[in-house]
Amino acid sequence: MKLKVNHDFFFDRERETLSHAQIKSIHRSRVTEMLSVVFNQNPFYQRKFSKGGWQKVPKFEDWEQYPFTTKSELIADASENPPYGSNLTYPLEQYVRLHQTSGTTGKPLVVLDTEQSWEAWKRCWGYIFRAAGLVPGDRVYVAFSFGLFVGFWPPIEAGPELGYRVLPGGGQTSSQRLRAILEHQATVLLCTPSYALHLAEVARDQGIDSSTSPIRITIHAGEPGASIPATKRRIEEAWGAKCFDHIGASEVGPYGFECHLQPGGVHVNELDYICEVVDPTSLKPVGPGDMGELVLTNLNRWSFPVIRYRTGDLVRLSEPKPCVCGRTFRMLMGGILARVDDMMIVRGVNVYPSAIEAVVREFKEVVEFEGQVFTRKGMDEMLLKVELKDEPGLESQKLQQKIQQELRSRLGLRIEIELALPSSLPRYEMKARRFKRLSPKSNL
Repeated sequence: MKLKVNHDFFFDRERETLSHAQIKSIHRSRVTEMLSVVFNQNPFYQRKFSKGGWQKVPKFEDWEQYPFTTKSELIADASENPPYGSNLTYPLEQYVRLHQTSGTTGKPLVVLDTEQSWEAWKRCWGYIFRAAGLVPGDRVYVAFSFGLFVGFWPPIEAGPELGYRVLPGGGQTSSQRLRAILEHQATVLLCTPSYALHLAEVARDQGIDSSTSPIRITIHAGEPGASIPATKRRIEEAWGAKCFDHIGASEVGPYGFECHLQPGGVHVNELDYICEVVDPTSLKPVGPGDMGELVLTNLNRWSFPVIRYRTGDLVRLSEPKPCVCGRTFRMLMGGILARVDDMMIVRGVNVYPSAIEAVVREFKEVVEFEGQVFTRKGMDEMLLKVELKDEPGLESQKLQQKIQQELRSRLGLRIEIELALPSSLPRYEMKARRFKRLSPKSNL
């Protein structure tokens, strides 16, 4: 019996190879159509545009005059209009899904979806899956706790429509997940980059070689790790599989994916999103290749729209030219490079967690790490705890010096290194929080 697949998810490849001018034309049409509804029915954006002096539906030609939207605005609106805020275009009874942000950068934001907008989530995952090389018959294991965070909920529902067998891993220990992967011969693993490495660590402790498992593709989200070359290599070596990054956010949707040729960036799904990059301070556009803050507009989610949404992610956007894979969607070169609010100033040097991870993950002896920023004699310092595979000894002390030297060479910063005992540092299933600032009373 031939496997039935919902081919509506498999868009004609020509849609991914449209010219920049054709994509721009689609943006014009979809923005005009979306705003004709949102401007008249969405209280949140009615107020925003009204404050800007807009008395009628804005024209697409005035795009750069549209107001930006921030997460803090949405959270404040939810507090003023509990429990869901006023960024709702349709009557409440039309909303069938509820999720909330992880709360990594503050108070969690509750996000609602209608049946139509949820279908858009699933459709966007069709791009992610296809770009990574999944085919009907693949068995997708989702190592994810099934809570309010939207995480991998959409692919769990999209997978069967694409012909994949979805294997949910909620409510299981890492050992149980490993057994399930092997027992059901899973071919695709979905989880955070940190958890992929932790799961491989658990396998090693149990005498299992995860690199010989049937997993051939891993797809990751929640952290920038899968776009950090050293971390990507570690995951690929641990699982004997090809590692792919995927980018999304609860309030925006799944907007970015890596293609199978992986030329060094993450494609933005420009059929469903308008992508801009601006200077975080001046909010003026930056040129291709220059670092700036990613601004997104979702065109497929009129029920909970975000227009010119400042994501807080720092990126470098490529020129509008075809990728070696043939897609014309522009790329975020190197994926998400850092978050605006993640920057730490240590001894007068700006440093981001992802830059530290890029160095530390190159040392195969390192299993996990954790950073602490504290004040000493009025100056900010950093202590990096590094956990190795084996008990600290003479050789590990030499490694300690090498890590410190490499960090100083690459980042221009002297970071104190402390060796941690095996299994002493936290492990993460969801978003890792490896860096923290010690409270004043804990400072040295």
